[in-house]
Amino acid sequence: MSNPDVIVIGAGGGGAVIAKELGEKGIKVLIIEAGPWYGNKKWPNPNLYSGAKESSDSNDLDIPLYRSLMNKYEDNMNNLVTGRFRWGPANRDRAPWVRFTPQKQIIWQSAGVGGSTQHYTANSPRAYPLAIDQLWPLSYRELIPYYEKVEATLPVHFAPTTAKEELFYFGAKRAGWRLNPTLNVTSPGFRPQPNAILPVNKNLTNVNVSLEQLSWMEGCTLCGHCINGCPHGPTVDRVAKRSTTVSYIPLALNTGNVTIRPNTFTIKILTDSLHSQERHVTGVRIKDTWTGEEEELTAKVVVLAGGSIESPRLWLNSNLPQNSWVGKGLTNHYMEWVTGIFNERDLISILGEPDINPFVGHTCGARLDFPGLGSLQTAGMSPGLTASLSYGISQFRWSIYQKEKSKWEFHNQIVGSKLSDLMINYRKTLSVLILTDDEADQKNGVKLHPMISDEHGPVPLLSYTPTKNSIKKRKELMKMAIHILHKAGAKQIISSYWPAGIMIHLESTMRMGFVVDANCEAYQVKKLFISDNSVHYNSLGGVNPTLTTQALATRTAEKLFEKYFN
Repeated sequence: MSNPDVIVIGAGGGGAVIAKELGEKGIKVLIIEAGPWYGNKKWPNPNLYSGAKESSDSNDLDIPLYRSLMNKYEDNMNNLVTGRFRWGPANRDRAPWVRFTPQKQIIWQSAGVGGSTQHYTANSPRAYPLAIDQLWPLSYRELIPYYEKVEATLPVHFAPTTAKEELFYFGAKRAGWRLNPTLNVTSPGFRPQPNAILPVNKNLTNVNVSLEQLSWMEGCTLCGHCINGCPHGPTVDRVAKRSTTVSYIPLALNTGNVTIRPNTFTIKILTDSLHSQERHVTGVRIKDTWTGEEEELTAKVVVLAGGSIESPRLWLNSNLPQNSWVGKGLTNHYMEWVTGIFNERDLISILGEPDINPFVGHTCGARLDFPGLGSLQTAGMSPGLTASLSYGISQFRWSIYQKEKSKWEFHNQIVGSKLSDLMINYRKTLSVLILTDDEADQKNGVKLHPMISDEHGPVPLLSYTPTKNSIKKRKELMKMAIHILHKAGAKQIISSYWPAGIMIHLESTMRMGFVVDANCEAYQVKKLFISDNSVHYNSLGGVNPTLTTQALATRTAEKLFEKYFN
C-alpha cells in the first residue's frame, strides 16, 4: 500500500483490532508485522521462502493451508527456539531474535500475523473494576461498551464444563467458595472462564460423524490443542479459537482499506524534528527480514502495537524524547503453578469416570477470582507441556504434599524416573495456574542493552523482581489453590515454585497516565498512539490482559479518528 493514512506496527492482539476499526471508518491502514503469515496463499511455504510482499484480500486466506501449518505438534509449534510460534524470523533456520535478562527467565511470545494470540489460550476475562476505578485515567464504566463490542466480535463465551472444570468447581464449593456468574467481578467466587472460542460443535456426540468431519465444521471440538494452534473450522475466519489471525484480521481485510505486510521489522519511528520538545510522527523505517532491505514509509499517524518489550525498545531505538517511565513498570502476574494428582476411586465417585483427561476441552475453562489478590484458573495442557510446566520449571525446589501429615521436599526440577512416575498419572491430574495482582514497580522493565545489538539495533534487556506485596499475594493465592485441590480429593499436591521470570502476561511498560494519555496517544510525540498491553496502568487485578487490550484498541481507534480524521 502506498501512502497509507495510518501505519500500525504489529498484527497481534491490539494491532489487528485497531486496524479493523479504522478500516471500517474508511481509513487506509498498513500493518507492518515482523513475523510470518500462516494460512495465506501468498505465502504457501512461509518458513521456507519469502513469498509475496503484502496482502489486502481476504480471498487470499486458505483453510487447507492453515490446517497444514497448525499441525498440533507441541515442539514444532511452541519450541521457543525453533517453533512456528517463536519470537523470531519466518526462516526457522535462523536464530530467534534476542532478548537478554540477568535472571532465570522464559519469555513466551510469538511473531507473526496474530502475534501472541496465535498460541494464547483465548482467555478473555474483563479487568476487575477495583483495579481500574480511581487508578486509571479512565473509569471501568467507560470501558464496558468497548468490552461488549469485542466480546460480540470475537465472540466470547463462557467455557463448557468438562471433567477438569467439574472437579475444580467441586473442590471450590467444598472449600467454601460460591459461583459468581458475571463478567464484572467485584467479589470473590468461581465461574466458567470467558473464552474467545466458538461454542461446542453440535455434532460432537453424534456417533455418525467422524472426528475428521467434525474438524471441518464450525464449533469447538474440545480437542485440547488451543495453545498448540487450533486448526478446526470450515474457513479461516470461522476457526474455533479466535486468535486475531482468524477473527480481526479477516474482518480488517474485508473493509477493503487494510493491507498487511509480514516479514517486515520496524527499526525506527520517524518524526519531524530532533530538537523540539513536542515532536510529530511522519512515518517509519522498516527492514525486510528475508532480504535485509530497508525503506522508509510515511503516514499521518503511527500506531505502535509491538508489545510490552518491543514497543519501549523501538521508542528508545528511535531516539524519541526521554521519559523516565518508558519501558518501566513491567508487570507479569508473578505466576505459579500447582498440580493435584487424584486416585481412580475418588474420581469415579466424583465424576463418574476414572480419569480427568486434562487435555479435553478448553485449556483454561474454569477460574476463581479474588479482586485484590488475583485469580486462579485451571490449566489442562497436552502431555509435553504438562511435564514442562508442572514438573520442569522451578526456581528452588518442588514439593509434594500428601493428605497425611508426612511431607517430602526435593530440590531442582523433576527429571528421569521420578518424572516418568509422575507422568504415569497424567490422566488423573488437575493443574491450577495462579495469576497475581502484581504491582507496577519502576525498577522493573525494559531498557536497551549497552553493548549488544542485532540487525534491528540495541537489543532489549529485561529485569523483573516482584515486590514484597506481590510475593505476599502469591503466597495467599497458592494457599487457596492447594486448599481447593485438597478439598477436591487430591492425594498429592505438587507446587512448582516457578521463578519470577516466567514472562507470559507482560504489561505496563508504556503506562497510561505516564507515557500515553487516556486516549493512548503519546504525550511527547503527537500522532503516535500505542495499542498493546504496554499501556495498561497496572496488571488489571490479576486477569489475562488480551481482552482489555482489545477493548482499549477499539476505544483508541474511535479517539484517533475523531481527533485526526473526522
